Amino acid sequence: MTPSDDEQQQPPTIDHAGRVILTNISSHAFEHPADRTALTAMRSLPGFDQILRATSRMMRERQYRLAYLASSVRVDARQFPDLNEILDGVTNILDVPQRPELYVYNDPVAQAITLGVDKPFIAMSSGLYGMTTEDERRFVIGHETGHVLSGHALYQSLLMHLLNLVGSLGWIPASGLGLRALIAALREWERKAELSADRAGLLAGQDTDAALRVHMKMAGGANLDKIDAEAFLDQAKEYEAAGDLRDGVLKLLNTERSTHPFAVIRAAEVRRWIDSGGYQRILDGHYPRRTDDHQQSFGDAAREAGVSYKKRIDETTDPIVAAVRNLGTTVSTAADSLVDWIGRKARGQGDEDATGEVLDSTDDGQEADKDKDSEP
Repeated sequence: MTPSDDEQQQPPTIDHAGRVILTNISSHAFEHPADRTALTAMRSLPGFDQILRATSRMMRERQYRLAYLASSVRVDARQFPDLNEILDGVTNILDVPQRPELYVYNDPVAQAITLGVDKPFIAMSSGLYGMTTEDERRFVIGHETGHVLSGHALYQSLLMHLLNLVGSLGWIPASGLGLRALIAALREWERKAELSADRAGLLAGQDTDAALRVHMKMAGGANLDKIDAEAFLDQAKEYEAAGDLRDGVLKLLNTERSTHPFAVIRAAEVRRWIDSGGYQRILDGHYPRRTDDHQQSFGDAAREAGVSYKKRIDETTDPIVAAVRNLGTTVSTAADSLVDWIGRKARGQGDEDATGEVLDSTDDGQEADKDKDSEP
């Protein structure tokens, strides 16, 4: 989906800090292909969102909000005014229809979360606040606002509710296994959703160095004087290419229970998106508009995801993916040879050598053996 010619020709609007305001931007502009396809598929089901929203109202959303209201600090002009100003700027850049509430809660672990459906809200830990600078906090808040724009809070709330449910029903084998399968699927989506939100954070702050610094700090703490950015990104290349099939399986096991991709991988994904030109294209005004979201179909999203995944699979050095890719090439070549051989037999032809000459079936076999050796 692309904007109209009139929209593409309009000069971008710039805020007081020199950032491009992305008027009417659709979340499709920054959503990771896997995230976008999953969301489009779910949203295409008649009544799915309505049912899920009705379910979510029973998921203690009001209880979660009241808990943060009672135990955390709500950001406004009087409390954490610096964050309040950042949130205003982020919602302006991403043209957010409804400004979410923001809370700061006391926890040394650096983390943030977006919850709620009708009125999504963001919560940031004191540990994350203390570890980041103003520009880095803008990336973090932009990241969480990306979750709001994509409707991720709805599904994240569902996942949280299911995790609580598993805790109470885990002793029932059938129910526990069924819920865990659903949770595994939602966690896989959640990891892809984080990649989408990272792109939103980059668009909100429009500072590529700040985005990288956040991931470096999430990996190694607030010790940037001891971390080299290029060496950090090199770790992602080594991780992807490292080892054999056993390492490929271990990577899957390592991420199975994780709610987020690893920090090194997230940094590499952001860099890959920048290098692809996707980030700059949006800043230049070439992005889908929210008013056109109703035209987005599951088929379009699936095709876009397919193109993206094929490109990644062709380029990846991950051992397990490379093995599957090579196996597919070998099977395809063998299948083509088999179909060709069957076709020749059906036409009543004998085997042909590399020059296309039909071998004499009465030959003593030496020519046939020579021809057989030259076959793929």
